[in-house]
Amino acid sequence: MEIKVNKEIRSYNESVFLGLSLRQTIYGILAVGASVSTFFLCRDRLNMEVISWLCILAAAPFGALGFIKYNGMPLERFILIWIQSNFLIAKTLIYRPQNIYLESAKPFLRSLTKRRKKLLAKNTEKSKPA
Repeated sequence: MEIKVNKEIRSYNESVFLGLSLRQTIYGILAVGASVSTFFLCRDRLNMEVISWLCILAAAPFGALGFIKYNGMPLERFILIWIQSNFLIAKTLIYRPQNIYLESAKPFLRSLTKRRKKLLAKNTEKSKPA
């Protein structure tokens, strides 16, 4: 007898029906319901090829919600986080580097430039012919 154990305990999914988890089973039933309702709404108005494509398009969002995971998140949580980060909490980040060493040395550098200007002024006065 062999028992299959996941390496990561958080990746365990309990199968409810035909190896599907409860979430996948519910969204699978919703996908079938969307396809069947699309078929019965459109069967008198459109030809069979168009109806089959509409049924696939009606079932696709529910299939995506039930089976797709991105970064370990279900699709609706990923969409919610994407909307929050791009629209609700979005702000423009501007990078402004700040040199703290230059900021701390600015008073000293100003005093040096003042001394230089004074020395240059004295030297130019001495070098002027009288």
